[in-house]
Amino acid sequence: MHKNEISFTVRYSETDQMGVVYHGNYAQYLELGRLSWLRDLDVSYKNMEEDGIILPVISLQINFKKSALYDDLLTVVTKLKKTPSVKIEFDYEIYNEKKELLVTANTVLAFLNKETKRPIKCPDYVLEKIKNHYDF
Repeated sequence: MHKNEISFTVRYSETDQMGVVYHGNYAQYLELGRLSWLRDLDVSYKNMEEDGIILPVISLQINFKKSALYDDLLTVVTKLKKTPSVKIEFDYEIYNEKKELLVTANTVLAFLNKETKRPIKCPDYVLEKIKNHYDF
């Protein structure tokens, strides 16, 4: 498993009057991809938070190639870029149902202690699950 895919249909509320997806919604689509990627590893973001670990986005880059439209079936492909340390980095591609590339993106998130807001290293249990699924 070198990538994760999740598909969903664009809702009307995510579009402007022309039926085009509002650019700000793409950050939420990327989050859906990350959460699905974590679930595939059997890692729960909710459980990490309960364990005192938060993962804020510290960098977000989106390159728009083509517009997504109301009622399009979109697929977000999420790929881990490298073995995480204090940060975890993902690359993304978003396609429509015609397999047209709409967006490429990258996010970097930092592992932080929930109470102190200080950086911490990636939890060992997450690293172990990644090592069981990826070749780095």
